[in-house]
Amino acid sequence: MTISMYQASVPRLANALRNLSNVLDKAQAHIDTKKLDANVFLQYRLFPDMLNFTRQVQIASDTAKGVVARLAGVDIPAYEDSEVSIEELKARITKTITFIEGFKPEQIDGTEDKDIVTKRSDKETHYKGMQFLLGHAIPNVYFHASIAFSILRTNGVEIGKRDYLGNP
Repeated sequence: MTISMYQASVPRLANALRNLSNVLDKAQAHIDTKKLDANVFLQYRLFPDMLNFTRQVQIASDTAKGVVARLAGVDIPAYEDSEVSIEELKARITKTITFIEGFKPEQIDGTEDKDIVTKRSDKETHYKGMQFLLGHAIPNVYFHASIAFSILRTNGVEIGKRDYLGNP
């Protein structure tokens, strides 16, 4: 049986982002109920050399839209990384889900062996489509979503495994 690159990407990534958005709803409710400063959550890091909560959400979003765009052979939309509230982070997630769900299976399927090149500063990394999707992008989205989840849990937001997994 051949893997459907579309089924392995778009629905899985959209599900992870929806779950992250739902967790943000719980975070906002927690902040409102306890009358806390939301900025404390947005700037919180699990360790000083780690990125803050806002960047974790932004990177999960960027990775999801980036992999789908690369597989489909279209330009990756640029987001400004200017979110300063949970509401704005939720809007970013919604925009990302809308973007990735706008692709049809025929735009993604068959890209298992597509050459993918990523650039960071002056370094290029070369992948094949399936390797990039399954070995880099999906684990990266899950990593950043789980760090965001951990930051909220560390700060008392009552969330659990079911919130992270959602309804796959």
